[in-house]
Amino acid sequence: MGYSETTQSAIATAREHSIGALLHRTAQRYPDKTAVINGDVTLTFAEFDAAVNRAANALAARGLQRGDRLALISHNCWQFGVLNFAAARIGVILVPVNFGLGADEIAFILAHSGARGVITEDALGQTISDAIKRAAVVVDIRGWIALSGAAAPEGWEDVTAWMTAGDASDPGIVVGDDEPVRMMYTSGTESRPKGVLLSSKSLITQYMSCIIDGGMETTDVEIHSLPMYHCAQLDCFFSTDIYLGATSIILPAPDPATILATIESQGVTKLFCPPTVWISLLRHPDFDTRDLSSLRKGYYGASPMPVEVLRELASRLPDVQLWNFYGQTEMSPIATILQPQDQIERAGSAGRAALNVETIVVDDDNPVPVGEVGEIVHRSPHAALGYYNDEEKTAAAFRNGWFHSGDLGIIDEDGYLSVVDRKKDMIKTGGENVASREVEEAIYLLDGVAEVAVFGVPHPKWIEAVTAVIVPKAGAELTEESVADHLASALAGYKRPKYVVFVDALPKNPSGKILKKELRVEHKGIAG
Repeated sequence: MGYSETTQSAIATAREHSIGALLHRTAQRYPDKTAVINGDVTLTFAEFDAAVNRAANALAARGLQRGDRLALISHNCWQFGVLNFAAARIGVILVPVNFGLGADEIAFILAHSGARGVITEDALGQTISDAIKRAAVVVDIRGWIALSGAAAPEGWEDVTAWMTAGDASDPGIVVGDDEPVRMMYTSGTESRPKGVLLSSKSLITQYMSCIIDGGMETTDVEIHSLPMYHCAQLDCFFSTDIYLGATSIILPAPDPATILATIESQGVTKLFCPPTVWISLLRHPDFDTRDLSSLRKGYYGASPMPVEVLRELASRLPDVQLWNFYGQTEMSPIATILQPQDQIERAGSAGRAALNVETIVVDDDNPVPVGEVGEIVHRSPHAALGYYNDEEKTAAAFRNGWFHSGDLGIIDEDGYLSVVDRKKDMIKTGGENVASREVEEAIYLLDGVAEVAVFGVPHPKWIEAVTAVIVPKAGAELTEESVADHLASALAGYKRPKYVVFVDALPKNPSGKILKKELRVEHKGIAG
């Protein structure tokens, strides 16, 4: 428009709407309100914002610059929350890593992302050190979160000190709306995960959808017990609470007794859990002895809630409204939401497209009629920027101007989506995604395996359980124990099959494709 560089810079600064700016505005609105409670640590929004500035300045002082990648591997803690916003404040791309992965799996992520910095909690220190060696990458910055009190070893720095002392001034870096600030790794169907790039625009528009369609408010007091490395807990709930000025209570894990006690002691109003955890709460002996009367809002996702459980929740928590959130990492992650009034009548549905989302189903990229099965596709500013260093998969995912989810679904005449199958053979177990191909390839490395098919079967606790059907080679003597021993060092615990079945042959179609649908039907009762 003919403006000078100085004027353009001033305009960009005035218009900044990044993740870092979002927190700063909340701190100005509610400086003295409690932002985060984590054990014996309580931070107001002003204190949380100052800790973010200190951590951001510390990262910058150690050489991290806009666009660099910083891997973060830790159980839930207030430091995780600070680092999430600190990295974004200076344009560094945070790479949250699943703490359940093994050294080889983490090494791939470190190498693929090109991480210049790694921050880990102390209990994972040896695993991360092994991963860095195996990745053969140069990691300039090594941060240590002493959750169990272990001192930082040589070459590592205590990051909590970065957050409690030092320069608390704003770093003064303007981060563009569509600059990448996060890289989330998702398995998809490939044997190796993909790095999903998300921007402030992707995330903040998703926050808006969650807030409006999810009935979220400034007065909420929420527990965050599911892993913050996962975009569901981090971006549907923790970050929306920071945006609104609600209070967040961080727990290290979804322990039912601790969740129930915390609801009572802190007057918790809002709780997100996958169906597996809601079921564990209902079955816990403390459920009927704790005062849960403050709870008003409940959220679930990752898989449909069994209708029997919905009815039980309605009976035992009659004042709690429920929402079902459906989406995936590439949508930051929300795409559709099932509202409280629809829970029983439309049980199993993923709901309707969220505020900032357009969702249809297609067959060969053409819209299908109402009530027919097609691939679920979306248009939305929630959508990722693409897959890191992967033009081919990015082009395929965004072909024809729609993000292709890989899930199959039906949309009815009222716009409600039902997910009927997973085109990518993704297994969702206990709220975690498991790629069947990754498990299959790990099993194929075991001597004596001729063929294998991995899929999910219904399970009363995990909703889906990873199941492997194996055809042994002639003369091979395979056992469930030998398979388990082989996979113990190859895959994270949640990826390992809960059931292993040996057969003479796998069902196939005329072209030789294994018919997993038949296997799912045949073995659907294996969990009892």
